[in-house]
Amino acid sequence: MRFKSLSALGLSLALAGCVTVGDNADHSQNDTSIPKTSKADQRKDAARVHTDLAQHYLALGNLQDALAKLKLALQFDPNYAPAHTVIAFVYEKINKLPEAETNYRQAVALEPDKGMPNNNLGQFLCRTGKFQESIGYFQKAVADPFYSTPDVALTNEGICQLQMGNQAAAEASFRDAIARNPNNGDALFHLAEVLYRQGDAFRARAFIQRFDALGGSNAAALKLGYDIESRLGNTDAAQTYLRRLQSQFPDSEQARALKITASSP
Repeated sequence: MRFKSLSALGLSLALAGCVTVGDNADHSQNDTSIPKTSKADQRKDAARVHTDLAQHYLALGNLQDALAKLKLALQFDPNYAPAHTVIAFVYEKINKLPEAETNYRQAVALEPDKGMPNNNLGQFLCRTGKFQESIGYFQKAVADPFYSTPDVALTNEGICQLQMGNQAAAEASFRDAIARNPNNGDALFHLAEVLYRQGDAFRARAFIQRFDALGGSNAAALKLGYDIESRLGNTDAAQTYLRRLQSQFPDSEQARALKITASSP
């Protein structure tokens, strides 16, 4: 399963209007009651608008124009943290990892206590093999009382713990994520997977069934359901998972693996 991803960016795609300050001689007297924005505010607004435009281009798959807009955003305001986060994502997509890391870290430096940039940096570090360092950033993300999705950071932490071979810590992270959000599908799937590996197929079944009830089944989850029911000796339930896997994901690695197993002498 993949990280909960840069939905973690959480930045609006809605385009905001620029604030302009005029200096025409024919202003009415009422204009004096309108507060003028500072140059710093204008630069920040410009950076925000260009970052929003960049996300629009990203949604269209246009990485080149997105990158150009983000560079322009940072020219207007080098301290605009969301622009650093999004440009880091673009650099990662085009495999410029040093530039990506620099900008993920800069976003955290600018907003050190905010959950979102800490979670994003943690994900990047885990994806690039810096497992141990990543854990601290996930924990900082969870510590932000205003972070709306701490379960996402906990799930990502658990995935990274799995990559370090620490199943007990991973299980704890997934359980904490589910306690905070019972509908976190990634946490439900990974907890079922951990319990199955530990030989506890009975409890694993409960979590894969909860995952399945969310309606987002995939090949990996159906294969895990098949394995769990097979280990429990529930042939009919296992065959139901197998039929769903072969019907919905016939070309998947999991379906091919079970086909080969079934045809072996």
